[in-house]
Amino acid sequence: MTATKITVNHNGSIRVEGDFEVRDPEGKPFGLAGRTTVSLCRCGHSANKPFCDGSHKTSGFADTVAGPGTAAPKPKL
Repeated sequence: MTATKITVNHNGSIRVEGDFEVRDPEGKPFGLAGRTTVSLCRCGHSANKPFCDGSHKTSGFADTVAGPGTAAPKPKL
């Protein structure tokens, strides 16, 4: 099984690669037709939410991403 890789792009989408599924709020899976890579919208302007359609390029969306070096999550007690 391929590990899932998630990349948050500067001024753009969230790219998801590997073995994954995307579900709606009721838990129904989106039909991805075997895709192993999708881009999810961050700007809120996509006409194809939750997927990116490139609208961030014309909407003025800007957000530079910098990995903060987050610590490992605390164990649940």
